[in-house]
Amino acid sequence: MVKNALPFISLLPILWLMLDASADSKSSSYPFTRTENIQDMIFGTLVRDPFRWLEDAKSSEVQSWMDAQDQFARNKLQTLPNRKALTQRFRQLFFIDSVSVPVLRSGKLFYTRTLPNKDKAILYVKNGESESTLIDPNVWQFGSKSSLGSWSPSPDGNLLAFSVHPNNADEATIYLIDVKTGGLLEKDRIEGAKYAEPQWTPESDGFYYTYLPTDPSIPIDERPGYAEIRYHSLGTDPKKDPLVHSKTGDPATFIDTVLSQDGRWLFVMIYHGWSETEIYYRDLQKNKTNFTLFLKKENVLASIFAWRESFYILTNDGAPKWQLFKTPTSDPSPAHWKSIVSESKNAVIESFKIVGNHLVLSYLKDASHQIEVRTLDGDFVRTLPFPGIGSSSGVSGEPESDDAFFSFNSYTIPTQIYRTSIHTGETSLWTQVHSPVDPSPYRVDQVWYPSKDGTLISMFIVRRKDMAFNRKTPFLLTGYGGFNVSELPHFTSSIFPWLEAGGGFALANLRGGGEYGEEWHRAGMLTKKQNVFDDFIAAADYLIRENYTQPRKLAISGGSNGGLLMGAALTQRPDLFRAVICAVPLLDMIRYPLFGSGRTWIPEYGSSENEEQFRAIFAYSPYHHVEPGASYPSILFLSSDHDDRVD
Repeated sequence: MVKNALPFISLLPILWLMLDASADSKSSSYPFTRTENIQDMIFGTLVRDPFRWLEDAKSSEVQSWMDAQDQFARNKLQTLPNRKALTQRFRQLFFIDSVSVPVLRSGKLFYTRTLPNKDKAILYVKNGESESTLIDPNVWQFGSKSSLGSWSPSPDGNLLAFSVHPNNADEATIYLIDVKTGGLLEKDRIEGAKYAEPQWTPESDGFYYTYLPTDPSIPIDERPGYAEIRYHSLGTDPKKDPLVHSKTGDPATFIDTVLSQDGRWLFVMIYHGWSETEIYYRDLQKNKTNFTLFLKKENVLASIFAWRESFYILTNDGAPKWQLFKTPTSDPSPAHWKSIVSESKNAVIESFKIVGNHLVLSYLKDASHQIEVRTLDGDFVRTLPFPGIGSSSGVSGEPESDDAFFSFNSYTIPTQIYRTSIHTGETSLWTQVHSPVDPSPYRVDQVWYPSKDGTLISMFIVRRKDMAFNRKTPFLLTGYGGFNVSELPHFTSSIFPWLEAGGGFALANLRGGGEYGEEWHRAGMLTKKQNVFDDFIAAADYLIRENYTQPRKLAISGGSNGGLLMGAALTQRPDLFRAVICAVPLLDMIRYPLFGSGRTWIPEYGSSENEEQFRAIFAYSPYHHVEPGASYPSILFLSSDHDDRVD
């Protein structure tokens, strides 16, 4: 499940509920929702499903129900006090000038910039001292409801492939633009680009990409199994793009491709959920048709990069915190793999790149980033300078260019982008975000607390430096805990109205995430998913036990997989929380694989078709654990009526 960004404008009702002691979440005017006597017998267990009729989103009855729910929520939200002032404050925070880490191609820098007077980020290109607008989604021909997705400049910097998402959905179409003229290449329009990340040839005359058929006759839940690798040659009809690697036929897998910078080595990766990677390669100088298996091992993840006469492999095989190998391309069999960066006891190798003929490795240590520069044989050179504990997007640069860029930010430090020399280590500030907040009254603490089974869990806490530990501070707690996603300290301007109003903010690094390696991830997936919920509930208990706050002043929020977390937390311990934001969640864990991208999450969650997994899933499935008459926190559910990811 790709992580969804939680819309923090939803803090408005949280602020109201937490700061207005007279707020009453009771209401007798909710739209009517009928029930049906539907039940299934699964492995001898009776599973009731009274709202199954709501699965048919296209029916007129469900459409009317959604409209009524939406209007009810909007009417309620419009009555919240201080809404106007808070909205103005959020606008000040959202509409600020900021720049992304630039991508360097043949002397040209490509980057996005948000402007205070524009809704959407604009893509710029800078050649020397001359900066020009390349793509402005605020005024483009694709309409105001379309968004700019991924973008990839060609190696010569003369062309750029970019994806357009209609209605901000996952579905996408690739377009090509001439960097010099700003004109679109009319023939090179590629549909079915939901998963496409163009891999350009060194000559900049074409690229490999992942294609997903748009045939409406293919059931949505089976579409991932139809993804395939194709090659597009500039100026040709995309509908005739030759097949490079056929579909897997398995909707629980993803397929992707990478081309080496010299254009010789083409890799195809098949991901089995977030726990296993198959890697195949083809030598395009010698073999135009067949792929050779490079790696296929149960429960092993890996990534690969070809540079000169070597393959570099980052893997968790035998190393839950990952290690880096190097092997000659002439014979890359496992017997020739040489470990050049061994597994660390205290940090996780998150990723690596080759920049300036050096290895650049991104580490996670105690849920914060560190970046090391090493030789191509793995010898340590230096650690990049960070101004404190925080997170980075990693290093952007080319394998043979000395110039590199990296970002840094933390809860109280807005994003800063630095330029560095890989060879000398000389580093300077390239640009920084100027946010209309004063972070000086606040501090960031990292604490550790025991979960239900005694496992120590880390948590970041942002609070006023002069906060009294008298249980009177309203707190907002969040987390994710899944899909190997790491929750790190990063600057989020939208939490400052909450902090300015007297609240505190906490983020727990739950099992299921990637903060502490693959063992940490596996400890929160499949039949061990309950650990995630225990970790989160223990975080709330910690905040209460240590006198940060109390249940009637504690709110929680989460989206996507974090929405499932919210559902489990509020059904298992409703007494702990005053208010809940549950965004784009999975709540029916029995039938989730039947819709959207659900089947691709079976390796993470499990399936009700497997008895052991069914029993684990059914034990926490929020939909099946709502108790009539129970006292629950005030809840805001956020969803989408056209979501093909989380149905």
